Amino acid sequence: MDNERITSANISPGELRQETGLRPQKLDDYMGQQNAKDNLKIFIEAARLRGEPLDHVLFYGPPGLGKTTMAGIIANELGVDIKITSGPAIERAGDLAAILTNLNENDVLFIDEIHRLNRSVEEVLYSAMEDFALDIIIGKGPSARSIRLDLSKFTLIGATTRAGSLSAPLRDRFGVLSKFELYTTDELEQIIRRSAGILGIEADEESITEMARRSRGTPRVANRILKRIRDFSQVKGQGVITGEITREGLEALQIDSMGLERLDREILQAIIERFNGGPVGIDTIAASIGEERVTIEEAYEPYLLQIGFLSRTQKGRMVTSLAYRHLGLTPPEEKE
Repeated sequence: MDNERITSANISPGELRQETGLRPQKLDDYMGQQNAKDNLKIFIEAARLRGEPLDHVLFYGPPGLGKTTMAGIIANELGVDIKITSGPAIERAGDLAAILTNLNENDVLFIDEIHRLNRSVEEVLYSAMEDFALDIIIGKGPSARSIRLDLSKFTLIGATTRAGSLSAPLRDRFGVLSKFELYTTDELEQIIRRSAGILGIEADEESITEMARRSRGTPRVANRILKRIRDFSQVKGQGVITGEITREGLEALQIDSMGLERLDREILQAIIERFNGGPVGIDTIAASIGEERVTIEEAYEPYLLQIGFLSRTQKGRMVTSLAYRHLGLTPPEEKE
């Protein structure tokens, strides 16, 4: 299961409470996503000065990069309440109506995985976003009638890992669009230091750098690795995380120097050994390693593309020379 992976960017239910305690509450404490943060600071301040709700906001990018955290921060900065839900949880238009009619003036509604909204629910959302009103059909057949419910003005914040799956009418109704990028090693080091301080974990600089390098550019992964290495340090060390303990722990977890796990390496090796490095289609890759296509596309491929180990062409996926060298193999162009 994806949630059992140490480097999975998705969050398991058991982790949610622990992670919440590590989330920053103010923009100034939020690390990374500097461009999005700078722009939001201006938009939030302008909305406060006007006494109006912030324009609807869409966050898109890989999971685990802080989209939910940023939504909470926006509500805190505006001094309003936030209601958190997800696309799959809103099954009927009536569910959406119940949520929207309970919002107070200028409140924030955060919908995670907004690309998975039911189409009938999405259509009801259009008038809510534009006119702050709901058009509800009561009854069926000839006796059916439409009523309009006025809503309190609110800010909708949507988050998606698949921006391309959003319908154009929904996407166009967002006034602010922010793409979340993978974090740099320096940014992840800052996040690990902050999390270690909150959790009361003592870690030296060498270990912090090592954990940051192997966190796949994702804060959620960095925090998960920090907790697991803490376990190793308590059992095999003196409770202090050192570089040696960190490397030993990450080796035991099968996370290599670039943050690749076993299945990452299996994907690359399958393309190299069975398909001469590619190009090969994603469905063929999925069948060859016994994984679902969507799992590879959402959980593994984005990072392999980001670090330049995989390239996507019209004919399919290809393994790059960087990946060959990382796996200790000679790239085809360098063979005699």
